[in-house]
Amino acid sequence: MKAWEATVRKSQAVARKRAKSIFATMTVAHADDTEVNSPVDGGDIEKSFSSGDVYTGQWQNNCPHGQGSFVWADGSLYIGEWVKGQMTGRGKYTWVGGASYEGQFKDGFFDGEGIYSGSSNDIYIGKWNMNVKHGTGTRHYANGDSYDGDWRRGVQEGNGRYAWHFGNQYTGEWKNGEMSGNGTMTWKNGNVYEGCWEAGLPNGSGIFRWEDGSFYEGVWNSDSKEQNGTYHPATEDAEDFDWEPQDVMIELVDCRVCEGESIPIYPSQKMLSWPTGQDGKSFKGRDGKTRSRRKSIDSRLNSGSETSWGSETDLTSEISNRNSVDGKEINEGLGNLQIDDWDESSGIPKNIRIRPPRRQGQTISKGHKNYELMLNLQLGIRHSVGRPAPATSLDLKPTAFDTKEKVWTRFPPEGSKNTPPHQSCDFKWKDYCPLVFRTLRKLFKVDPADYMLSICGNDALRELSSPGKSGSFFYLTNDDKYMIKTIKKAEVKVLKRMLPAYYSHVRACENTLVTTFFGLHCVKLTGSAQRKVRFVIMGNLCCTETPIHRRYDLKGSSLGRITDKPESEIEATTTLKDLDLSFIFRLRNLWFEEFCRQVEKDCDFLEQERIMDYSLLVGIHFPGNPSREGNQESDKVGTSPLSTPGMDRSSSGETPIKLGVHMPARVEQTVRSFETQLIGDPTGECYNVILYFGIIDILQDYDISKKLEHAYKSFQYDATSISAVDPKQYSKRFRDFILQVFVDDN
Repeated sequence: MKAWEATVRKSQAVARKRAKSIFATMTVAHADDTEVNSPVDGGDIEKSFSSGDVYTGQWQNNCPHGQGSFVWADGSLYIGEWVKGQMTGRGKYTWVGGASYEGQFKDGFFDGEGIYSGSSNDIYIGKWNMNVKHGTGTRHYANGDSYDGDWRRGVQEGNGRYAWHFGNQYTGEWKNGEMSGNGTMTWKNGNVYEGCWEAGLPNGSGIFRWEDGSFYEGVWNSDSKEQNGTYHPATEDAEDFDWEPQDVMIELVDCRVCEGESIPIYPSQKMLSWPTGQDGKSFKGRDGKTRSRRKSIDSRLNSGSETSWGSETDLTSEISNRNSVDGKEINEGLGNLQIDDWDESSGIPKNIRIRPPRRQGQTISKGHKNYELMLNLQLGIRHSVGRPAPATSLDLKPTAFDTKEKVWTRFPPEGSKNTPPHQSCDFKWKDYCPLVFRTLRKLFKVDPADYMLSICGNDALRELSSPGKSGSFFYLTNDDKYMIKTIKKAEVKVLKRMLPAYYSHVRACENTLVTTFFGLHCVKLTGSAQRKVRFVIMGNLCCTETPIHRRYDLKGSSLGRITDKPESEIEATTTLKDLDLSFIFRLRNLWFEEFCRQVEKDCDFLEQERIMDYSLLVGIHFPGNPSREGNQESDKVGTSPLSTPGMDRSSSGETPIKLGVHMPARVEQTVRSFETQLIGDPTGECYNVILYFGIIDILQDYDISKKLEHAYKSFQYDATSISAVDPKQYSKRFRDFILQVFVDDN
């Protein structure tokens, strides 16, 4: 510990010396002070904080602005440009271990052109977007490998060239960090494979050539049974030799893409920013009227310390006379502010009342009317998923989608050769397209054991309090991962019909926003009733440890699209609609581009399948939630999206974030000029949030009932305002609306 403290003190001393050699004479505070004499706006300052951090440089509006350096207590250092308290412009950040980044910053993130030099000589030179490699760039790995080409969301994607240190080289297309598409592999000995690739291996048509001119041409597959082709010798009298196409697969085992050095904690995860005197500015709304802006706080996590730019005595003086809130002791720091102190600067819109989220649904226990039905479902799932099955390829044959065969499994209470004894009633079970859904679960990276445990474990399912508009009932698993919905026969037909296209779509689009389906089943109760209950199992979009404070179901239509509830009665589980929405969602450029592309692809798919009446479900978490009703660990006052548990690893780490899941964003509050206005005028009031969103309810086709509904309502209302419209018109209206609600946060 003494050695480490000495290292930190030495690092700080060196950093201060470097900073003073760059900047002019500073106003120096006492080392133990947390306040300095207020500098003239635009002047220079040296400011020490109680955490041990030190800032030296230009100062304006009570925060760093201009050239300056910041030394953290752990010895890390930033030297470069600042804008309103944020590292923005050109600069250099150095970690204690020797790694460094030099290039462009924006709001504390690596953003633009930059060079990262790792402590183990791992170097990346290229473009960044919000701490993620994105664009063109070159990476030299510590083991001698190198990659030069396109990057997307932190991994190789697009066109690029990878050279291994032992001499092999691949040039071609990449996807999600693996060789996928058309490409050429050249071995050190001169052999060449040119053709199709998937997940790092030859897959599809391709040619393997030897240096002597002989070649093998055919269809390649990692499964030897699917492999077929023809060998062409260099000369007619050449002798056959012992070689198999699978030998190429074995040789490629060593041609793995290097993971490289992981980046230590990012500077954006360490900085904290406060109001910079910008409140009071005005803006013009869509109606041309001038409105005033509210001040807001954009707070960020400081690893091991909380550094505020403003005078600490000003902040603490507001707190010093308060030692408790509602009779409870409070800790030191900015979190001591009472609820009322946050009315103008918290991370929550003033007109929104946030209540602690409560758990949805009623547990189905013995005596519940659907208790036996739940047992039947769990028994059937355990039977279907638990059966041993051979490894499946993602390339499914058309016969896998055949739904004409009707195979029912009977579950008598006393048990049978294939089924266990149970305490429920006698019933029959049908599993639709089991191979397809088994492969879908594999595609969605769902572990069979975890899946079965979630649905069929010791914990009971929970039934949501009221059925949906269609009359369907919803059930949630105890861990909230999966939602089970009862559906009508017509919806089963729609899903079976669109299943081949659905499978192709979700396989081609890894970031698809459409509902994830994991199983389609039917329970047939025996006896006089002979009732059939059909189920579909889906992923729960809002399954997260981060509480969802607001959820919206958005379609882009206005007729009946409002929730008739006062704000005081709206809970976290209330699903609001289009005319309840008072926000515009602002996504960072990296995710906004991906969002636009995916909405277009998903809408095209649904339009081709003649689907309508779907919606975008959006869940919002307000990180700065000073809830009056109670405190939750993840909702401490003063936190931000970047300080939410698990947030930094996905937003600023090497692991790519999945579209629509735990996405950092900002919402801008809007005001409607008239009641039926779908999208209100922006007010300039912005808040940091975390978003969850996806397209749901995709099993309604434009059948005769919807056509009649459209015709009937068109006589009474504006045809563009009703939900039931032709799929082509619905798709256009939906995407136009969504791409106005979601905008690029430049």
